[in-house]
Amino acid sequence: MRKGTLISPLSSSNQVFEFPLRKVLSLYQEEKNIHFTVDWESVLKWYCEGPYVYLSMVGNITDSDALIASLWKEYGKADARWLYFDPTIVSVEILTVVLGGSLALVLVYAIVKEKHYRHFVQITLCVCELYGGWMTFCPDWLMGSPNLNTNSWLYFWVYLVFFNGVWVLIPGLLLWQSWVELKKMHHKGSNSRKKFQ
Repeated sequence: MRKGTLISPLSSSNQVFEFPLRKVLSLYQEEKNIHFTVDWESVLKWYCEGPYVYLSMVGNITDSDALIASLWKEYGKADARWLYFDPTIVSVEILTVVLGGSLALVLVYAIVKEKHYRHFVQITLCVCELYGGWMTFCPDWLMGSPNLNTNSWLYFWVYLVFFNGVWVLIPGLLLWQSWVELKKMHHKGSNSRKKFQ
C-alpha cells in the first residue's frame, strides 16, 4: 500500500462535502446580512425618520431643540426642504415610516420564521423605498433643484448622492435576491410538476 492512499479518498470526499457546505454557509451569511440590513432599516424608520415626521407636524426642524433635530438640521444643509414643512417630503416620510417601517418589521419576522410571504413583503418594501426616493427628488429636479446644495462637494456627493444612493442600492440588491429566489422556487415547482405528469 502506497503512502497517502488512505488520505486520498478522504481528501476527495472532503472536497465533495466542502462545496455544499460552503454554499450553505454563504446562503446563511446572505440571510444574516439581509436580516441585519432590514433590522437597521426598521430602526432608522422608527427612530430617525419617525421623529422627523412628528417634529415637522408640530412645527419645523429649524426651530426644534430636540437632539434628533440636529441630525436633520445637518442634512438640511444639503437639502433645504428638510428644514421646514415641505408637504411632499413630509407626505413621503409618513408613508415611509408607517408603511416602510411596518413592512421592515414584518420582513424581519418573515426571514426569521422562514414564512412563505417573505419575498412578497421584501419586494413590496423595496418598491416603496425606490418610490419614496424618486418622489423625494424628482419634484425638485423638475424645478431645477432649487433646494439642493450642489455647490458643496460634501453636501452633494456625500449627503445627497452617497446617503441617498444607499437607499437605491440596497433595495435594488434585495429585489435581485428576491428575483433569484423566486426563479429557483418556480423552477423547483416546474420540475416537481413534470415528475408527476
